[in-house]
Amino acid sequence: MVKYFALALLGVFLFSCNDESKVEKEIEKIPINVEIIRFDKEFAEATPETLPKLKAEFPAFFPEQYSDSIWVEKLTDTLQKQLESEVLKAFPNDEALEEVLVPLFQHIKYYFPKFTTPVVVTTTSDVDYRNKVILADSMLVIGLDNYLGADHRFYEGIDKYISKEMKPSQIGPDIAEAYARQYIKPPGKTTFLGQIIYFGKELYLKDLWLPNASDAEKIGYTEAEYQWAEENEEYMWRYFIEKELLYSTDPKLGARFINPAPFSKFYLEIDNESPGMLGRYLGWKIVRAYMEKNDTDVQRLMITDADEIFTNSKYKPKK
Repeated sequence: MVKYFALALLGVFLFSCNDESKVEKEIEKIPINVEIIRFDKEFAEATPETLPKLKAEFPAFFPEQYSDSIWVEKLTDTLQKQLESEVLKAFPNDEALEEVLVPLFQHIKYYFPKFTTPVVVTTTSDVDYRNKVILADSMLVIGLDNYLGADHRFYEGIDKYISKEMKPSQIGPDIAEAYARQYIKPPGKTTFLGQIIYFGKELYLKDLWLPNASDAEKIGYTEAEYQWAEENEEYMWRYFIEKELLYSTDPKLGARFINPAPFSKFYLEIDNESPGMLGRYLGWKIVRAYMEKNDTDVQRLMITDADEIFTNSKYKPKK
């Protein structure tokens, strides 16, 4: 009996893998032409004499409230020159960016056919890590100085829970996050459940769009942090249930369990061991369980109410 059960499981697994393989082959056929404009290089090579031409070509990058003297000074600023040099070392050409952007855009197009490929503009941003990726209409702006490596000397004064994500492998997840928010219906309720399901949908889209990224990269954890979450899933869930947090509207829960932070706040001894954003992690688990147990498509998932997702997910944490 055990033997036949094992064979049945193997058959289901192989069927699932074959199905996924077919989907990936279809996705690979989707034609995507990515135009990458290296504004960072253009600015690095500019002079006071060529600045008017650069401003005319990229007006969005030169707000009118700033006089030309500001930009002329920036052209020769020592820190700016160092930023440009380090970005050029990390991204000497467009190859590494294309390897991320082309398959990501193919996957988005497959699941959301109305998606249109943006013009991609790279820049330096004085390490504005709060706006690493900006999506504006048909333009995608990437601040490459935010992806030089978690231990880069430019990030020495930045909290580790932030700088750990400032590496090239986070470009794909960050862009996916920006696009995910265009497709997910905002939660209609301010409950904790509504918020974690929202981020669960975002992470589920990363599952679909970034099949080669690790789960840790998708959520912005180190591998050790993700392993901690996996090992403590049952205990976290029990805590949320016992404290009746799911339908709470306490605004402090966002800071405790959803927003990026050095650790989550259970107000227990384990806090310093835990990663932040564990609410997002559990929301992701719920959404995954829902999609495994229900015959629905990803477009409908984006507009499905959190309560319905939770109820029909029949989510149970791993023991």
